[in-house]
Amino acid sequence: MSYKIVFFDVDGTLTHHENGTISAKTREIVKSLKDKGIKVVAATGRPLSLCEEIKELGIDTLITANGAFTIHNEEVICKLSMDKHVAREVFEYAASQNHGLSFYTKELSMNGIKDDNILKALKETLSLSNYPQMNERIYDEDIYLMCLYGDDKTAEQYTQQFPHLMFKRWHPFVVSVLQEEITKSVAILKVLDYFNIDQSEAIAFGDGENDIDMIELAGLGIAMGNGSDKLKNAADFVTKKSGEDGIEFALKNFEVL
Repeated sequence: MSYKIVFFDVDGTLTHHENGTISAKTREIVKSLKDKGIKVVAATGRPLSLCEEIKELGIDTLITANGAFTIHNEEVICKLSMDKHVAREVFEYAASQNHGLSFYTKELSMNGIKDDNILKALKETLSLSNYPQMNERIYDEDIYLMCLYGDDKTAEQYTQQFPHLMFKRWHPFVVSVLQEEITKSVAILKVLDYFNIDQSEAIAFGDGENDIDMIELAGLGIAMGNGSDKLKNAADFVTKKSGEDGIEFALKNFEVL
């Protein structure tokens, strides 16, 4: 099969699964793919402001906020923002319950609630060691994604409180708060259409449960060795861990490189 485009999750896929760095080998691979005329796209849960190191790899197409905001160079391919009234309702309720929320505009901010489990989740999902800034009137801005930090009991509480919204878990302690379906795969379809590429000609790499729909959509879906069991079960191929050059191992296995 001749593949024309590769979609990479970022944290735990392009980055080392333990220390969050991007290896020289990974940088070489991105360059090699581009030199062969294969398009390279990052598909991440990160907001755009946390993608500078991804841009430095030479990746100019970015699916951010788990699919809610997608650009190619400076051109917006697609974006979905929350209703400001709804965002304010959730913001104020979370404050009353002392629950953590993060808000993805082009940047990342939170509601000021701090907890060890939140910090752990920020590290695991966004490679952050510190809490993002607080924005007391974030609901006045275009929010592409809102995330609630909590266990299943907390998520159920919000489901009851906001029956008109969707709460989609993608990490043991993180739930996306959605007005409409937002996924990486929806954004990928927009990108494929933009470049006039068929999904059968696409490869997708991921490690988290928010990558499942992405690797199921692609012609070849690859799970990192450090990925979740659910993701591995959905993948066409399970490669080595990201910190063990799993991307290179898979691409050479399928003779893409």
